[in-house]
Amino acid sequence: MNKTIKVSIRNLYKIFGDDPLAALEDVKAGMGKAELLETRNHVLGLNNINVDMAEGEITVIMGLSGSGKSTLIRHLNRLIEPTAGEVIVNGVNILEYNEEQLRKMRRENMSMVFQKFALLPHRSVAENTAMALATRGIPASQYTSEAEKWLERVGLGGYGDHHPHQLSGGMQQRVGIARALASNSDIMLMDEAFSALDPLIRTDMQNLLLELQAELHKTIIFITHDLDEALKLADHLVILNDGQVIQQGEPQDILLNPADPYIEDFVADINRARVLRVRSVMDRNAIPDEVSGDIDVNDNLESVIAKSQGALEHCYRVMSDGKPVGSLAMPAVMRALVPAHASHTGPL
Repeated sequence: MNKTIKVSIRNLYKIFGDDPLAALEDVKAGMGKAELLETRNHVLGLNNINVDMAEGEITVIMGLSGSGKSTLIRHLNRLIEPTAGEVIVNGVNILEYNEEQLRKMRRENMSMVFQKFALLPHRSVAENTAMALATRGIPASQYTSEAEKWLERVGLGGYGDHHPHQLSGGMQQRVGIARALASNSDIMLMDEAFSALDPLIRTDMQNLLLELQAELHKTIIFITHDLDEALKLADHLVILNDGQVIQQGEPQDILLNPADPYIEDFVADINRARVLRVRSVMDRNAIPDEVSGDIDVNDNLESVIAKSQGALEHCYRVMSDGKPVGSLAMPAVMRALVPAHASHTGPL
């Protein structure tokens, strides 16, 4: 099925320094981040980024500190201007927007959820939620009901008259999400949105986001340094290192087919049984007559292992929407649990 591309990044470079255009020529000639800093005293933020982000999907951009992920997301609403390249939104290069067009895009088409919540302390929860609507000139008599609707949707019904200091961190971030949803923008940018939260609250927020996304089908660009979070949320995963895209694609495929040793190391400690889905390792060509039972295409391998009680002789029919789509034998499950670098390692 062909996907509609909502945001497309093309040949994007960002170099920080006094003469970025001159430094750009060195980068295009092959100079890396460390050498550029040493020889020109310029910092290479982004190096020839090319990413397509599909409509209605969650694209997760992840990497370690300094990888360029937050720099990248700030190019999408032009909080940072690139040294070169294109950022195409709904088929239009927004780098050609004037100030009025840019303000309109930020108010109506592209909302942002921040790591530190960014709520106005002197405004009520409802007023914070309706901020985008207020900036469009919509009176409070009209936007209050919309704010309350989204506060209810994120589990904060009845808190509209409170102020941010009266809420916990997790509740404040729910307000941030409600604010982004109340703007009715079709694109949501989320920069380390859950990183400041305690682990249990963070899990709740991830589940809330997936629940809302299943209903609303927003185009979401989510920044994180946490691989578990990335694998849980992403439809499309982009991994950065030193300002470059190292690998991108469907998370299951990246986990099963890491492109280089950096990615292998990155995913080495992941609980593969919990993350990998039946659809990624099943045999689509054969459905045996005798099977041990049915499993769903989206079940994780942990549940399949539990179902088999560890026995290797079982083979299951894989179902999707009530129809058989393939089979999965337990030896294939076991092979999938072995990381790629370990699968070709010889005896000690």
